[in-house]
Amino acid sequence: MEYIYSAMILHSAGKEINETAIANILKAAGVEADTSRIKALAASLDGVDIEEAMKTAVAAPAAAAAPAGGAAAPAEAKKEEEPEEEAATEEDAAAGLGALFG
Repeated sequence: MEYIYSAMILHSAGKEINETAIANILKAAGVEADTSRIKALAASLDGVDIEEAMKTAVAAPAAAAAPAGGAAAPAEAKKEEEPEEEAATEEDAAAGLGALFG
């Protein structure tokens, strides 16, 4: 997690997220950093809009937590299917984001 946190610190400070900056933050925190993990993180975040990724990651759990009506009428059931498809897409996006930070 410390690798992700270092990228988030850089992002919140408005700094460029690159291998050197990540390594410097980890070093300052006293973490013995793995160069290959730093390279993988920097490469996976290259070109990623972190603000959009965070919004997507926050929206996915909220969509998954929506209650399902067990005795819904057919018209209501049809309405529920559409948001579930969107939720699945958001969940897939969040899962992809998790893979970047994993």
